[in-house]
This record gives sequence, C-alpha cells and structure tokens, in this order.
Amino acid sequence: MLYTGMIEAFIIVFILSAVGSLVLNMIFRFFGKKGYLGNLYPNVRGGIPRAIGLVPFIILCFFFLPKYNTLVLIMGLFAFFDDVLGRTPSPIGIEWGQISRGVGMLFVMIAGFYFGFGISSIFIALLVQPINISDMQPGSTCMVTVIMSVVTIICMLIVGSPQVSELPAIYTPLLLIIVCIAYSPLDFAGKIMLGEVGNHSFAIALGICFYLIGGFWWLIVLSFVTVCLTAFVRRSTLKIFFNQRLGILNPTFGDFFMDVLTGGGLGDLFRRIILKTKQYDVENPFLIKLGFRRLLYNPYAPTHGSNEQNNAYKVRLDGS
Repeated sequence: MLYTGMIEAFIIVFILSAVGSLVLNMIFRFFGKKGYLGNLYPNVRGGIPRAIGLVPFIILCFFFLPKYNTLVLIMGLFAFFDDVLGRTPSPIGIEWGQISRGVGMLFVMIAGFYFGFGISSIFIALLVQPINISDMQPGSTCMVTVIMSVVTIICMLIVGSPQVSELPAIYTPLLLIIVCIAYSPLDFAGKIMLGEVGNHSFAIALGICFYLIGGFWWLIVLSFVTVCLTAFVRRSTLKIFFNQRLGILNPTFGDFFMDVLTGGGLGDLFRRIILKTKQYDVENPFLIKLGFRRLLYNPYAPTHGSNEQNNAYKVRLDGS
C-alpha cells in the first residue's frame, strides 16, 4: 500500500509539474509582452519568462518531507524576491536580490539547526551557490539535479538509508527527479527559466537528500561532486566567459570549479570585502591548475589607467 500510494503521488506530481509549467509559461508570456512583469520577463531572445521555477517550488513545498519542506519554503520565498527585485541596487550599495538571497540562506541555516541538521544546515544552504551558477545555460540545472538525484538514490540503496517520516529514504530524490523531468522540456529548449526561486529550491532539496543518505559527510562529499559536475556541464560556456569577460586565457578545470564554487554576486561581494581593490596575479603553475586565477579574480580592481597604476594593485603569488 505504501509504494502504491507513492506511485500515485508521483503521477500527480508529474502532471502538476508539467501542466503547471506550461500554464505559467503562457501566463507570464501574456503579461510579459504587455510590460507588466519587469524582471520576470527579461529581454532575452525576444523575451523569456523567468521564475517558472515557481511551479517546482510550490510542489516541493507540498510533497517534500514534513518539516524539511520548511527549508525549501524559506529559501524559495526569498529567492522569488530575488527574481522580482533582480539587480536593483539598495541604499547600501548591494543589490536587493543579493540581500534577499543572503538573508534566505541565513534563515535556512537557522531553521536547519532548529530541525536537527546541526552544522549540516550551513552546507545545505551553501549548496545554493553551485546550483545557482549551473542555471546560466538552458537545461543545465535540470541535468545536474537529475544526475545527482540518481547518484543519491544509488548511495541510499547501497548504505541502506533509514526511513524518514515513515517514507523510504529514496522518496526524496525520486520526487525531485519527477518534478524536474516534468518541468524541464521547455527549459532545455531555452523557452523558460527556472529563476532563483527554482534553482534555489532544487539546491535546498538536493542538500537535504544528500544529508538523508547518512549525515554530514555524505552531504559534504556529494556537494563536492555537485560542484565538479556543474563545472563539467558548463565548461564550454565558462571557457568563452573566461576568455572574453575575465581575460583568463586557457582556463583549467580548476578555474571552472572555482567559478562554480565562488562565482556570482555573493562571491564577488566577498571579494570586494576581502580583496578591496587588489588584484592578485597568479603565476604559479600548480595554483593555476587549482583555479586560483578565478578564485582571486577581483571585479572591483581598477581596470583602466596606466600600466603603473594597474600594477600597483597586483600582488604576485610566485614569490617575486
């Protein structure tokens, strides 16, 4: 009876995710073309609805494990504010979207401690970073989410993960796979975007799945694998980005890894705080392979002026 109920629930979830994504896409396109949606209908390839991830987010809030769905709810709400506010600057010089995301991650950590995740709640929240970076090209977040959910299921079966809330442990990654696959066709086609509300919700759900395999160390190991997988999936577009935007020529896999791990708005914010206006020039071959050129790339360092001025902000890591 239990497994029959699970199958019925998964069928309902698949239909809700597939149909809901199609319907929300049509609604967003209708209002977006009339200019009513702002950041939720960016002018990309003639206009693409953003935050269609609202559908997976809502489904996960209702069908995910009791208590744990609260973490998805918290992150998803703050992530949706991020989608709506976008790159609008706040009075303190930080984008409102970044503030909303950071506050959401902080509340997830606090709620995670309350629900018994302990220090693991910090790393569940931090998984938002690589999954968010994966959502920079069509279908990549869905690909990463499905692959890592399959890996999670295999690990759960191998170690014999215990039941959670009277459900088999594999219920959680199976649910995530079904929601993601049903949503994904238009995303792979480049017709819709998950938005922060979608990819952040997937990130928290994945982190919880990793934890449910067997605790903290499973979360750490599979989070590392997720970063590596995301870097591999995005390697082609990242190579172009490095060459054309960052001036990092012949990037290594370490550079891709560091971009996924520390890139984006929050990563650049920490660089601004820590590095200020300094630009570290990495020349050590070993550090280059590890990705230190990307790790220490400071977008806030001066990029104009004389060579003497620019060199004043560079500190070499080769001992010279």
